[in-house]
Amino acid sequence: MSLIVQKFGGTSVGTVERIEAVAEKIATFRDQGHDIVVVVSAMSGETNRLIGLASEIQEHPTAREMDVLVSTGEQVTTALLSMALNKRGYAAKSYNGRQVRILTDATHTKARIKKIDDENIHADLKAGSVVVVAGFQGVDEKGNITTLGRGGSDTTAVALAAALKADECQIYTDVDGVYTTDPRVVDSARRLDKITFEEMLEMASLGSKVLQIRAVEFAGKYKVPLRVLSSFKEGPGTLITLEEGSQMESPVVAGIAFQRDEAKLSILGVPDSPGVASKVLGAISSANIEIDVIVQNVAADKTNDLTFTVHKNDLAKAAAILNDVAKELGAREVITDDKICKVSIVGVGMRSHAGIASKMFACLAELSINIQLITTSEIKISVVIDEKYMELAVRGLHSAFELDGEPKVA
Repeated sequence: MSLIVQKFGGTSVGTVERIEAVAEKIATFRDQGHDIVVVVSAMSGETNRLIGLASEIQEHPTAREMDVLVSTGEQVTTALLSMALNKRGYAAKSYNGRQVRILTDATHTKARIKKIDDENIHADLKAGSVVVVAGFQGVDEKGNITTLGRGGSDTTAVALAAALKADECQIYTDVDGVYTTDPRVVDSARRLDKITFEEMLEMASLGSKVLQIRAVEFAGKYKVPLRVLSSFKEGPGTLITLEEGSQMESPVVAGIAFQRDEAKLSILGVPDSPGVASKVLGAISSANIEIDVIVQNVAADKTNDLTFTVHKNDLAKAAAILNDVAKELGAREVITDDKICKVSIVGVGMRSHAGIASKMFACLAELSINIQLITTSEIKISVVIDEKYMELAVRGLHSAFELDGEPKVA
């Protein structure tokens, strides 16, 4: 008999009818003899509704009170799902984060899990109950309710699976697995049977929104087998694993990821002296703005040009900071561009295959797409291009690396 942690997202429990369907799915697993711990999100749209209510009361409510408010959405779902299971004759018990005691730090709205007390859950499982846990939430040392940030239910599920030493953590969502790229952009994108944690982490960080990045990090760290499945149709989904089996060696590139919401900033003519990059990028980072791609080059006149990307929502704030830094350093000018995107190829097979970068660049050249910035890691290559060419680039690369249709066998 296996212990399985199952997580159902907002669309999976968006209505009473959907909650009833989830109860039926859980019942099937119980009938097969599995012990089940379920983690649920708030019903689809509920968190946004609660945030809207808060904004009607106060423009900038405290983070502590926001956590108290938005955590209620998941608690509603746990109670309703437990009722649906009990109605079917399956003992079920709901828990909020405080009752489990998912201990977190005290950073409201984006807390990190420190420890999970699994004693009560083990006792309920031993007694034959399905345990239904509210995702996205925990409690700090002082007993304050905390939340893990948007999408935090994935992290709750993986953390519980690690603490309980579950045989598998299943993430049910509105897609039936991880695809080679977004099927809405490339019709011939195919579902992957397996993908490594490394590849999934890169895909998630580069724009794939199937799983929360922190959940993938957690699963990789604690070696939790993770499977992405659909709540709406049956299928094997995609298994995310540490293993790089023989079936995963032939595709050099596992997938194509992309991000639309990028913006580029350049500070030109900066004096070439030690610590300049630190002054520029440090000022941006100090404003809690995440920096992505960075490129620096020294011009013939011994001045520096420094270019980097940020999320488009942070462009105005970053530009204001950069203009102040430019005056302080005596830089020539600051240029911004919010009409860019980032396209990336990801694959563990890139470690042992030469010529991947040249193949990518040749493909983009054939499509007359100019590359503005390039960044690489051991298993990914990312390029910044004009946003109007994004879908053309994704389709071209998807075809060039033979990701269309069935996987190619070497």
